[in-house]
Amino acid sequence: MNYKITKGAGVADPLAWVLAPHDGEGRLDGEIRHCQAQVRAGTNPEIALERLGWLFVAKARDSFDAGFYRLAEQCALGLDSRKPGSPEAMLLRGHALQNQHRFKEAEPLARQLAGGRGLPFDYGLLGDVLMEQGQLAEATDAYQKMIDLRPDLHSYARGSHIRWLKGDLTGAVELMELAASASSPLDAESAAWVHTRLAFYRFQAGALTEAHRGCDQALALQKDYPPALLLRGRIGLAEGNGAEAIEVLQVAAERSPLPEYQWALVEALRQEDRVDEAGEVESLLRRTGAANDPRTYALYLATCGNSVTKALRLAREELNQRADVFTHDALAWSLAAAGKLQEAQCQMEKALAEGTQDGRLFFHAAVIAARAGQPENARHWFEKASDYIHLLLPCEQQELQAAASDPNQESATEETLYPAAASFSTDSN
Repeated sequence: MNYKITKGAGVADPLAWVLAPHDGEGRLDGEIRHCQAQVRAGTNPEIALERLGWLFVAKARDSFDAGFYRLAEQCALGLDSRKPGSPEAMLLRGHALQNQHRFKEAEPLARQLAGGRGLPFDYGLLGDVLMEQGQLAEATDAYQKMIDLRPDLHSYARGSHIRWLKGDLTGAVELMELAASASSPLDAESAAWVHTRLAFYRFQAGALTEAHRGCDQALALQKDYPPALLLRGRIGLAEGNGAEAIEVLQVAAERSPLPEYQWALVEALRQEDRVDEAGEVESLLRRTGAANDPRTYALYLATCGNSVTKALRLAREELNQRADVFTHDALAWSLAAAGKLQEAQCQMEKALAEGTQDGRLFFHAAVIAARAGQPENARHWFEKASDYIHLLLPCEQQELQAAASDPNQESATEETLYPAAASFSTDSN
């Protein structure tokens, strides 16, 4: 059955949003205004509208403002209204939906594209939405077809991530090195991303000098690139350089105010006894975290033992949209924080099922097993987590070490990990 793109509810004319005056002084901003003028003038409107949509995608990636993905989606709807059933509109809309974490809505579009037109990026989109929903076998097939059709940065990077998810760090490095070698300053954002991801793999392997070098390469391509700054901050925390970590994490969190960035900054500030500043960042995190990234925010709440009911609700809601290993992990950790250990163990088994080598997964598995009265299982995961302890945030390292020394004790309390958060209601929604 063909999937027909329909207009969004309540949107009479998709172009009413995308042709609104656009501010900004950067190169992308100028190109967006130029394309808007072409659409208004009716100069090759379909081509101009498709180009405008992809410029909004590029702007979203450059600015870390997800609102531009919604504008890209509106461009796709406008394109489809002029050219019904257009694969160009389907790919643009599918990409916009995928980046808004609306994976189930994007999947039928991706399947129709891959089954019909079958271009490399059609398979890339299909692999992306399947991977996020935990369907790794089918996602791997889609990515392999993408690589076979077009072996380049984008296909190699996707294949590398699948290898990493399956626990093959060596294979992931191999493919990401190919992606990095295929990068170009002409697509600086993509190049910066692959260099950052490769640096993370080096960090995981404990090769800190090489990890630093990878961050330098990414930042040379894209100044103040948030993912590279975040990784550099995490490396600084692992090395015990809290002051250096704060410096880069503050810039990263300002440019990309997501829970992952804010949480790392809180940790760095607390390590340096800058408690008041940490409290200010925490307050911002609590105001915006649920909307900006519910999965990571649920992990944060469950880790600090605050608003456990809210953490559990967010994790359950997230699982309705995506079912990858990290969403199962977030739900397992939230269930454990709520004292629902049997359910937590069930979700943790799903989180570990693909063999992903990740310090946080192992840390959670160890603590859940210990609380469930399974000392041998807990000991196994404590040993695995200890191999990757440098990947954990300081509060997670503290809880792991405490639980390893006394597996029967309860999790560290919120007052121990986050004193400033004690003023918040324990189960506020």
